[in-house]
Amino acid sequence: MLPDLLTPGLLAFALGVTVLAGVVKGAVGFAMPLIMISGMGILLDPKLVVAGIILPIVLSNLLQVARCGWAEAKAAVRDYKAYIIIVCVMILLSAQLVTVISDKVMYLVLGIPVTLLCAIQLAGLKLVIPEARRPLASVVAGLVSGLLGGLAGTWGPTTVLYLVAIETPKARQIVVQGVIYGLGAVMLLLGHMKSGVMNSETVWFSALLLVPAVAGMWLGFRIQDRIDQATFRKATLAVLLVAGLNLVRRGLMG
Repeated sequence: MLPDLLTPGLLAFALGVTVLAGVVKGAVGFAMPLIMISGMGILLDPKLVVAGIILPIVLSNLLQVARCGWAEAKAAVRDYKAYIIIVCVMILLSAQLVTVISDKVMYLVLGIPVTLLCAIQLAGLKLVIPEARRPLASVVAGLVSGLLGGLAGTWGPTTVLYLVAIETPKARQIVVQGVIYGLGAVMLLLGHMKSGVMNSETVWFSALLLVPAVAGMWLGFRIQDRIDQATFRKATLAVLLVAGLNLVRRGLMG
């Protein structure tokens, strides 16, 4: 199957998109799966793309957590366990729907919320959830994030919006994102092993993307240490907004 779907040109394109996704991931702590899906989805079959992102996002989040420290990771699991559990369970369940829904629906399911959330953040609207409502918010945000994660392979934008809305400190947000994305990625792997999206052929495509993902993250870590984080995050959101609009276009027009 893969030789028919992946010509040398398409493979080179996928590797290049993965490097870019790794750079952004290393710099701001999120957006790798979304960039990979929206980028590679321009030319590749969306279900192949979903399979391809799985191993890179597992490894990239292990690297992100390791860079922040395992003690911080344990504290993140303790403090955000309700959200993490809900996201993981929903990813495992909703991943089974990938093989029964159309490509257009998958594009719209991902593109519409991504476009809206990025536009909200770029517009400068600050969403703050009151302390008393945060337990309920964690349940709602976890359900939405997990559903998007299982269907489209990305739960980053909704997770970021949730963490910002509960006023998570910047340094803590990076490690929390790594933990949530890492554990979620393991659930995504298990879910798509069962759905058949990740199989003996597509796993090799995912494995090929590990090297450019790590290389991109290394560059991204260098950027994170040297430039203003807020400026780079705005640029990232702008890229995601364009990507989200492209996904909506593909969902509507094919």
